[in-house]
Amino acid sequence: MTTVHTTIRHPVSFVSHDLTLAGDLHLPAGHVGPGPAAVVTGSWTTVKEQMAGLYAQRLAERGYVTLSFDFRGYGASEGEPRDVELPAAKVEDISNAVDFLAGRDEVDAERIGALAVCASSGYAAVAATRDDRIRALTLVAPWLHDAELVKPIYGGPEGVRSRVEAGRAARKRFEATGEVDYVPAVSAEDESAAMFGPFDYYLDGARGGIPQWGNRFAVMAWPEWLSFDPISVAPRITVPTTIVHSDDAAIPEGARRFAEKLEAPHDALWIGGTQFDFYDQEPNVGTSVDAAASHFAARL
Repeated sequence: MTTVHTTIRHPVSFVSHDLTLAGDLHLPAGHVGPGPAAVVTGSWTTVKEQMAGLYAQRLAERGYVTLSFDFRGYGASEGEPRDVELPAAKVEDISNAVDFLAGRDEVDAERIGALAVCASSGYAAVAATRDDRIRALTLVAPWLHDAELVKPIYGGPEGVRSRVEAGRAARKRFEATGEVDYVPAVSAEDESAAMFGPFDYYLDGARGGIPQWGNRFAVMAWPEWLSFDPISVAPRITVPTTIVHSDDAAIPEGARRFAEKLEAPHDALWIGGTQFDFYDQEPNVGTSVDAAASHFAARL
């Protein structure tokens, strides 16, 4: 039987690239440590109070010390300009989050993993190739793309090209004037949105449409996002990796390509559900957390 702990959440902060990032440290009640821990991250554009915080709490209920946090320029963290989706910066923030955990008395620095949901799976994967303190990876509903997979998602080669050009123009304008061009991160009406469609998780205030989330996407981020290729780093990952995904979720082909390239020990659990079911719905969240807890118990 799985032991479920009550948890305590402590607001914390740590430094990344000379910026103070805001986080929540989730502890199993009565935990004294040092014990295993995990950095927990969510989808692109999101803040710690969304899926990252939920997974961090649920994993803490399984006995792990967990850290969810706002990436630089998001939520309560420092960083200008705001809401710019830059993979390289987020990879660095994950490594500095590991550094923070490794320095905590509650944490065994030799037993730190990463649990990443959706887009941050790519960031965590890259971080694991650069930071050997990350000893195990769990990727939940991972959004993992490459140059070919982005084309059908963003309107074919022309759709990708137009976004890259808009991003370069927005970057040039920002560098000249300091002004940032934004579009909605999610919209069911505005076709310029980074995610256009009836995506209830983000549009429902009872789910992900919370006040802490700005729902905006800096246009200048398009070139970096569209050229980001976490699938290519899979052969360089040396730590055990588990994937939880669904054929009805986002880019299952990307997860399969990534897994095929992995040379480290790995497995995958394929279940039902849409991408957004993995963010806050049962049984997807519970199944994913159980898989992460089992993986970390065996590997950390």
